[in-house]
Amino acid sequence: MVRAVVFDIGETLIDETRIWTRWAERIGVSHFVLMGALGGMAALDRPHGEAFEIIRPGIDLVAEEAAWERDDPDGLRNHFDGDDLYPDVRAALGALREAGYQVIIAGNQPRRAYDALVALELPADSVHTSEGWGVAKPQPEFFAKVAAVAGREPGEILYVGDRLDNDVLPAGRAGMRTALLRRGPWGYLHAARPEAGAADVVVDDLHEVLAAARRLT
Repeated sequence: MVRAVVFDIGETLIDETRIWTRWAERIGVSHFVLMGALGGMAALDRPHGEAFEIIRPGIDLVAEEAAWERDDPDGLRNHFDGDDLYPDVRAALGALREAGYQVIIAGNQPRRAYDALVALELPADSVHTSEGWGVAKPQPEFFAKVAAVAGREPGEILYVGDRLDNDVLPAGRAGMRTALLRRGPWGYLHAARPEAGAADVVVDDLHEVLAAARRLT
């Protein structure tokens, strides 16, 4: 029986459209160019960072981020805030908690994302980031951390995310139940693949997660 529901962050809870839009403006290309390159990376199972290399060969993203912070110290840059929260998040997480499920947020994010997520005051029992843990998806150790903070057996955990490679498949190998969310470029592309059958359920929005958790026994 599922007792805890764990959510990925980017394109599961957070709409990253504004982040990528600001990145396009930062590197001097149209929004369409960067979004198209990111879609290509999603289709080819390549890291999103390679989209920048295609557009600006030799770009040093770490140096670019540091320069961006110097240029715009008070701006959001590649961060997020409450305006980037998908509209179904707060109600869906709240419904799960009201139904008695433990709700955890844990995904591949820099440490600073922890503060941004906490500031949103979401109805979650705890928030965790890969940088804070020192281990990232799809490594098995990440999902071991998920089970440890939940204090549950893996089979009692439903992991919800928008990707097969980082979410559904490694969580399943860890013994967890899985929900693939058709949201964002990876979500739509991955849901159309035969491997999506590995997920316990495919959902179109987070309001469907509560019913899915109740069905999974």
